[in-house]
Amino acid sequence: MAAILLIEDDVTIRTALTRGLRELGHAVSSSPTALDGLRLAVQDRPDLVVLDLGLPDLDGRELLRMLRSVSRVPVIVATARDGDHEMVPVLDAGADDYVVKPFSAAQLNARIKAVLRRTGDERAEEAVTVGALSLDHRARVATLDGAALDLTPREFDVLHYLAARAGEVVSKRELLTEVWQVPYGGADKTVDVHLSWLRRKLGETASSPRYLHTVRGVGVKLVAPS
Repeated sequence: MAAILLIEDDVTIRTALTRGLRELGHAVSSSPTALDGLRLAVQDRPDLVVLDLGLPDLDGRELLRMLRSVSRVPVIVATARDGDHEMVPVLDAGADDYVVKPFSAAQLNARIKAVLRRTGDERAEEAVTVGALSLDHRARVATLDGAALDLTPREFDVLHYLAARAGEVVSKRELLTEVWQVPYGGADKTVDVHLSWLRRKLGETASSPRYLHTVRGVGVKLVAPS
């Protein structure tokens, strides 16, 4: 199951896709406008966005550019516009895939699964650099200012997960689910302890952060020192 945000102004299409995707096991939220959709994407952090291009308040391509400036969430563009002259600019602007109307919820679900599988694999395997911090997932090596960090396997996984989402706020529940593989949450204290250990190894504290910044009541984000 994935959390899907559907940004579509046509109420008939929006209702049918919402019902169909929910029947297929997804949690679906929706918006009929671009700006409200952007708000939901930033606020709710869905796993994937399905974006219609023909929105009433803003062209979907402009919304895609705005979304890409603040999030790496996978985006599937759903449009009635066909042809390379329409689709190539959309893909270049940061869309992960597109579907041409009309399509069924089952067809969209196949695209959703493929995109989530592909983007998940890319994030898991890529080497990540944030400021002077570098992590190579395949070699499982982390360095800071060129010096190797002595991390436990779990500490590496937490740090890599945050670094692969640099600038995004990640909740403790998400870390427990994705790193610890605890499907229904767990003890936040477990995350707090590992973050404390990581801060010490990164040469910082919670009160004087460099890379790991707590967002009170929301979670933690990793950013390059300013």
